[in-house]
Amino acid sequence: MGIDLDGSPIPKAKLDLYNQVMGLEAQRQRSGVSNTMRSRIVRIGAKHISQAELNQMLLDADFIPLKDKEIAFYYGPK
Repeated sequence: MGIDLDGSPIPKAKLDLYNQVMGLEAQRQRSGVSNTMRSRIVRIGAKHISQAELNQMLLDADFIPLKDKEIAFYYGPK
């Protein structure tokens, strides 16, 4: 049985589904730590940093710049 951060129990069905999906994820071939780092930087950075600034930060760190699909998803109209 799991316990949520607020102390309430997490139902078994939810835990089972979570464990099933995480098991599948653990078996997936990885694209490399660098790609994972960049993806997390973009996903989280887009919430806090302007498009132009994040793009420049990626370039300065020798990552590829923002892709068109990332710009559309994170910075496009809501």
